[in-house]
Amino acid sequence: MADDLPGLDLDRLGTYLDETVPGLVDGPLSGSVIPGGRSNLTYDVTDGTTHIIVRRPPLGHVLATAHDMSREHTVMGALWPTDVPVPQVHALCNDTDVLGAPFYVMSKAEGRAIRRAAELEELGPERTRDLAERLIDTLADLHAVDPASVGLADFGRPDGYLERQVRRWTKQAEASKSRDLDGYEELRDYLGAHVPERSDATIVHGDYRLDNALVDTSPEGKDRITAVLDWEMATLGDPLSDIALTIVYQEMGRTTLKNAVADATAAPGYPSVDEVLERYTSRSGRDVSTMGFHLALGYFKLAIITEGIHYRFTQGQTVGEGFGRMGEATQPLIAAGLACART
Repeated sequence: MADDLPGLDLDRLGTYLDETVPGLVDGPLSGSVIPGGRSNLTYDVTDGTTHIIVRRPPLGHVLATAHDMSREHTVMGALWPTDVPVPQVHALCNDTDVLGAPFYVMSKAEGRAIRRAAELEELGPERTRDLAERLIDTLADLHAVDPASVGLADFGRPDGYLERQVRRWTKQAEASKSRDLDGYEELRDYLGAHVPERSDATIVHGDYRLDNALVDTSPEGKDRITAVLDWEMATLGDPLSDIALTIVYQEMGRTTLKNAVADATAAPGYPSVDEVLERYTSRSGRDVSTMGFHLALGYFKLAIITEGIHYRFTQGQTVGEGFGRMGEATQPLIAAGLACART
C-alpha cells in the first residue's frame, strides 16, 4: 500500500518504473520526504532493498524557468563520467499524468548532507577545514570541465549571462511580490549598471554550498564528497557567480541569517572568506577582481529566493518544516547586497 506522501503517488511511480526502468526496484514501494530542501521536493523511495531518489517541483506557485527537472537530469547525466561527483540518473518523466508534474529518478548516493555547525564540531577543526577545502576544490573542478566534451555545449547561452541573471531575478521578484522591500530598487539598479564587461563561460551549478553536497565522514570514506546535488539552476555562465554565492551562504551561516540557511560554516576550523577565495583562485587560476559585483548579485538572488519561499508559505503551498521564518531573511540579504555594492 502506498504511503501518504504529498506530491508522490507510489503506486503510479511503481508502475512507471516497471515500464521504464525494469529491475530498478521490485515490489511495493514506501517512501519519505527528505528534509532540508526549500524548493524542489525530494523523496527517498525504497522497495525494502534498493533505495532511489525522486525529485519533482513544489506543489504550488512555480516561477517561470525554475524547478526544471530536465535540466537537473541532463547536467548530472553529462557529469557522471567526469571527476565531479554526482548521482547516477535513471529516468526523466515529463508526463504530468504520472505524478502531476515532471520528475526524475536517480540513485541514492552514499553520505550525508551536513547542515549544522554541531555536525562539523564533532569532526574537529582540522577535518572541518579539510572538508571545506574539498568543497571548494570540487567547485573549481566543475568549472574546469569543458562543456563541449561532455555534451553540454548548448546547455546555456554564456554570452550576456550576467545581464540575464539580473533580469531573471528581477522578474522572479515581481512574480513573488507581496510587500515592499527597502533597498530592493537600489540594489537592482546597481546590478543593472555594473555588470562586468567580460566573463568566462563554464558549467555553473547555481546554488553551490555544503548542504547541497553529500559527504562520507566514515573512516572508510575519509571525508570525501560523494555527490553534488540540486542542479536545478545549472547552466553555462560565469563561474565567479558560483563561488560568490558559496561565500554568501557561508556568511549567512555565521550571522543571525543562519535561521534561513544551514549554519555549518560557523564551525571552528571553517576557512574565512579570504581563505576560500585564495583556495579557489589557486585551484582554478581565475581572476576574482570583480567579486564585489558577484557578491552583490548573490545576495540579490538569495533575497528573491527567500521572498519566493515566503510567498509560497503564505499561500499554503510548501511541504515540510522551517518555511515560516524564511521571509525574515529577505530584508537583511538586500542590505548585505547593498553593502557589497557600496564598497
